[in-house]
Amino acid sequence: MASSAVALEDVPSVDMMTELLRRFKCSSKPDKRLVLIGPPGSGKGTQSPVIKDEYCLCHLATGDMLRSAVAAKTPLGIKAKEAMDKAMKKPSCEKGFILDGFPRTVVQAEKLDEMLEKQGTEIDKVLNFAIDDSILEERITGRWIHPASGRSYHTKFAPPKVYGFDDVTGEPLIQRKDDTAQVLKSRLEAFHKQTEPVIDYYAKKGVLAQLHAENPPKEVTVEVQKVLSS
Repeated sequence: MASSAVALEDVPSVDMMTELLRRFKCSSKPDKRLVLIGPPGSGKGTQSPVIKDEYCLCHLATGDMLRSAVAAKTPLGIKAKEAMDKAMKKPSCEKGFILDGFPRTVVQAEKLDEMLEKQGTEIDKVLNFAIDDSILEERITGRWIHPASGRSYHTKFAPPKVYGFDDVTGEPLIQRKDDTAQVLKSRLEAFHKQTEPVIDYYAKKGVLAQLHAENPPKEVTVEVQKVLSS
């Protein structure tokens, strides 16, 4: 059976040296296993890549794992656990991981703790992106996306140079069908009902850090760095 892996001799020298330097830099970083909690529009997606790069962590897209489990028609919990087990053993996860949007219920949080305990590890810190619902409505309903690149704009906070068009390509921007006040309301109701008990769960374990997610992204980044260096 042919392997899909790229042979080392076929990897460009610049790419190989870049990766070696990255791994060398990462070798001195402390291990961290993080959970990010917050409603849609709270800034998790903005901060996650910053944290990932700064602390050499892997980003576990649990939503993708769960969707794969449904597609494969296997019991959801089993498939998700298999996928997470496999992901956590990858070289990119050697220094730890970021879980974004999972666990969403106390039962999931308990199962995650059990799984990590069997591996001899635990969640080090849970970052709660706390923000008022009224601020989220302004953030979400003003978002516009360039579908091909994923570039995002905001009518108030980061407007395009020409209204309705991408700065780079000049192509039209779209608004996601979920980025409406009506959809946001139902998503927030589900978030508060399901996830607030999870916040309490981690608070009792002493690993919860409250972030002021209403602040500008750079200020939130500084706050995250302070929390993770303490």
